[in-house]
Amino acid sequence: MIRIGQLLLVVAALLLWGGSRLVWVSVTSSDGLGQPKTITLTGADWSNALLPLAVLLLAAAVAGLAVRGWGLRAVALLIAIVTLLLGYLGVSLIVTPDVGPRAADLAQLPVASLVASSRQYVGAGLTVAAAVCALVAAVLLMRSAGSGRGALAKYAAPAARRSAVRSADADPALSERGMWDALDEGVDPTERRPETEGR
Repeated sequence: MIRIGQLLLVVAALLLWGGSRLVWVSVTSSDGLGQPKTITLTGADWSNALLPLAVLLLAAAVAGLAVRGWGLRAVALLIAIVTLLLGYLGVSLIVTPDVGPRAADLAQLPVASLVASSRQYVGAGLTVAAAVCALVAAVLLMRSAGSGRGALAKYAAPAARRSAVRSADADPALSERGMWDALDEGVDPTERRPETEGR
């Protein structure tokens, strides 16, 4: 599940990068003296948080290789917070009644000179899709952090495995590795220990 989560984080980062390069809003202004001019604003212009968040998602994908347990839970929680921000950035463009004033401010144009404004939804849609991918990745990483204890047991130190062999009198079915550890300790892994009466 960790690998799938990492792949989804990379996909989300690529979607954000693509969305940041697309045109989100275009504004047309006229000063009354010459021809009207149109200025386009890309996703990176409209929200300068898109590229840093894409880099953050890539860093979280790499962090999935290095951290486990509570560290992985913290990474998943951070990703979940990022998805809320991404969802807001994408949906706000769609639901904002008039993008003209903000577009004029970003384009450094006086609002009085605005003639028209229009928005393109593809970039915002890619941002929302990136948020969905990142949210699924956060869920997968959180589930992996909860179920990773058993997987780490086979990589336990030899001393820990030997201690487990000594106290494994209730475990009749040892793994192959457990059998070798039992032989190292001088214990016959095929011998069933008699139950003590009175317990």
